[in-house]
Amino acid sequence: MCRFLVYKGTEPIQLSHLVTRPKHSIINQAFESKLRMPSSRPMNADGFGIGWYDPLPAPASLTVPRATNIPAPPEPTEPLQGACSHSHSREYIPTPPNDPSRDVDIDPKAGLDDKSKEILEARERERELENERPCLFKSIHPAWSNANLTRLAEKIRSALVFAHVRASTMAGAPSEDNCHPWMFDKLMWMHNGEINEFKKIKRAVQQSLPEELFLYPSGYTDSEWAFMIFLSKLKDPHARSFSHVELRDAMMETIRFINKLSKEAGITGPSLLNFVVTDGLTVVATRYISSKTSEASSLFFSSGTSFDEYQEGGLYRMTKADKRENIIMIASEPLTFERSDWMEVKTNTMIVITPKMNLLQIPIIDEYWVTPQDPAALTRSRDFAIKMGFGLGFASEQARKEE
Repeated sequence: MCRFLVYKGTEPIQLSHLVTRPKHSIINQAFESKLRMPSSRPMNADGFGIGWYDPLPAPASLTVPRATNIPAPPEPTEPLQGACSHSHSREYIPTPPNDPSRDVDIDPKAGLDDKSKEILEARERERELENERPCLFKSIHPAWSNANLTRLAEKIRSALVFAHVRASTMAGAPSEDNCHPWMFDKLMWMHNGEINEFKKIKRAVQQSLPEELFLYPSGYTDSEWAFMIFLSKLKDPHARSFSHVELRDAMMETIRFINKLSKEAGITGPSLLNFVVTDGLTVVATRYISSKTSEASSLFFSSGTSFDEYQEGGLYRMTKADKRENIIMIASEPLTFERSDWMEVKTNTMIVITPKMNLLQIPIIDEYWVTPQDPAALTRSRDFAIKMGFGLGFASEQARKEE
């Protein structure tokens, strides 16, 4: 059972207010989750990851070295009239015309040949793109004992943060390559759940991808391959900007494609597909299971104008002073004990946070969709998610007997 957290705000927040300081922070959830059976994957000790976007633009250079083929301005040989003269004044020494230390505020491309201009423009584009890409910090050590995470969380601020603690559902030693989140240019991705019997469709997934995306994964998890599927559904995964509609549609297509391959492979068990993706401006998250009778893994959201500690000991709450949505958080498990702070996302629903901080809830209508008016929507069983370790509280007696 994994746990993830998303923060999007109009202002940057110090990471420690999300991942370390709250009494029920995602780090504490790693060993003390309130929404699962204690005997079912009781700890998220297979690594963690934090992803964030730099809140500040790349610093623009105000001055550039003067091109050597530009004539130097004449140097004064005597002190300016009206200048003060003091006994400790130094004699004026003209700077050589081509001294590189003499920077002037001019067009950086002035005086450059075409090839030099192309190089300069390419460097500018690369700097801009690098500033748009997220930063990642991952480790295979348990999050609660990582001193580097604690120190970094006190210093880093961002308006868009992804955090994830991992409990592996696959064989093999823990690896940073298998820790969430993953990034591709400016896109970032996380998953809580698992694709049922993924080995049966892995070859088909790989064959469906263009060569770049087939070669891109550095790990071997179903979650990372799901990210590759998502990228393949975008018109251009390298694009500098995406509309929230494009990201929403690509997410819908990703779920449909996984379901299609699973059905063709004869897989009958449900997949738990709580995905979340961002381009640094829009966030798209899903709470989904390929079943009409079972609940998906837990997912909640909270919104307000501020998120603050109101009492010592890590007790936080979301404050809503007016109708503005300055902060929106999405979490596998609430960060606070204030029930009124959080709304549960309905099973098989997508949440979209637009660049303007609008929150949209969109039903994922397919063969596993049950309308809210249908009595079956109220009788979905939590047993499967709980048995798999992704549950919503303590299991029923039947699930406990099957443990």
